[in-house]
Amino acid sequence: MTTLTPTKITGATAQPAEMLYVDPERQIAEEAVAEAMDLPSVNSGFVADVISAMLTHERCGVHLYRSVGTRSQNPVLQRRYKEFGDETEHHVEVLEQLVTTVGGNPNYVSAMARVVEATDARILESTFMLSGAADVMTQELGMLDAVFLAESIDHANWHTFAALVDSMPAGAVKEACTAAVAEVEDQEDEHLEWARSTKDRLVQLQAGSSLVTKAGMKAEEALSTVRNWLS
Repeated sequence: MTTLTPTKITGATAQPAEMLYVDPERQIAEEAVAEAMDLPSVNSGFVADVISAMLTHERCGVHLYRSVGTRSQNPVLQRRYKEFGDETEHHVEVLEQLVTTVGGNPNYVSAMARVVEATDARILESTFMLSGAADVMTQELGMLDAVFLAESIDHANWHTFAALVDSMPAGAVKEACTAAVAEVEDQEDEHLEWARSTKDRLVQLQAGSSLVTKAGMKAEEALSTVRNWLS
């Protein structure tokens, strides 16, 4: 079972910092992180931190898709958000299994991961900020923009990780990492391209619609228009 929010109860560990308290039972030293994930020909501690950040972004992506999927008014977007959310949750599982395979703790939360979590929290927050103060069409595009931004980061993460894996010497660790990349990277390509092309289509639809540009458009009329997008 995947973990979407690592906590003390789930066995999360972290390195304490000047402004971060970590329960002594859950503290882990930088050297211990590197020793646990003995990755060949790379700085194991640093790469463990990078993978922790990747995993955190995937976990936050699940929360984002669940949120926008329940708030979108468009059936096509709802289905896609559900589909991509399920795939993103599987990406969490893939990374958790990979970390476990190479000797690490999938609930280790690196400093880099905490930075990612803060960024992703803002991305999710942006989809709520105009609720009640923006029309439904603007809200839909705002949610799609959040997905596009999150998937852009995801795509870059896996592209970078794939390049890192290529530089590893042959062996069991490289095989495990290569298998993870092969399972996830094509889906990340699809997610990003879909978000980009769908935003393009929605902007074109709105720009070419006389209904959308009418001042004082009624809420029910706007909802009807949004529900028919992409159909």
